[in-house]
Amino acid sequence: MTSVIMQSSGTTKAPRSAATPPNRVPEVTVDFWLIKLMAVTMGETAADYLAVNLGFGLSLTSLLMSAVLAVALVHQFRQRRYVPWVYWATVVLISIVGTLVTDNLVDNFGVTLPVTSIAFSVALAATFAIWYAIEGTLSIHAIDSFRREAFYWLVILFTFALGTSVGDLVAETFALGYLATGLLFGAIIAAIALAWYVFRMNAILSFWLAYILTRPLGASFGDLLSQPLEYGGLGFGTVITSLLFLGAIVAIVAYATFRQAQHEGS
Repeated sequence: MTSVIMQSSGTTKAPRSAATPPNRVPEVTVDFWLIKLMAVTMGETAADYLAVNLGFGLSLTSLLMSAVLAVALVHQFRQRRYVPWVYWATVVLISIVGTLVTDNLVDNFGVTLPVTSIAFSVALAATFAIWYAIEGTLSIHAIDSFRREAFYWLVILFTFALGTSVGDLVAETFALGYLATGLLFGAIIAAIALAWYVFRMNAILSFWLAYILTRPLGASFGDLLSQPLEYGGLGFGTVITSLLFLGAIVAIVAYATFRQAQHEGS
């Protein structure tokens, strides 16, 4: 999947002039996909830990995490360039909130997973359509204004909510299990990579499809690691699983920050 990892969000990037505003999101690299996959995995397990293990419940957990996310988004929007720790902290938090949005609709309001999957698909498609109609591009190489970044984060929220819904639908409602579900979505992502590389599938479409599908992929493996044996998991629990992925995220983000500082200083 290296080709899609490195180039999937656009075909050819025009060189930036000194007057061109800097991009506010990271380049699509191996680091990007690794952190993204771990962030969505942690979003699944951290939401479960806060709501179930700590006993906060879905409603209180959703309110608390939405408030924290709002603070993170304000801080992110104040940046005028990509700052690794600010950006990825926001991704982790929006992953948690996206999970909680779906869980609330299903568990508190009784909306079925097929309905939430369709609803979030429509909401995501509508957001993409409006974004493209106004800005003329969906490339993440051009997130260089407040409005484009607002569209970007709204899309990210819907991808997490949709991914949670579809992942749960396949793993639980269709009874495929966590491992098989993870392997299924991994195979679909591989097929997208192949379609881009061999058949020249549109690069931006390839990127966003892979981005959406990493959510159920990561969530499935997060549930596989954290859920008890009797529910088809490996029984590591939400605490160990969340800390494991959080540690990996912190390490990679620290490395990315160091590398960026070296690049800017050279």
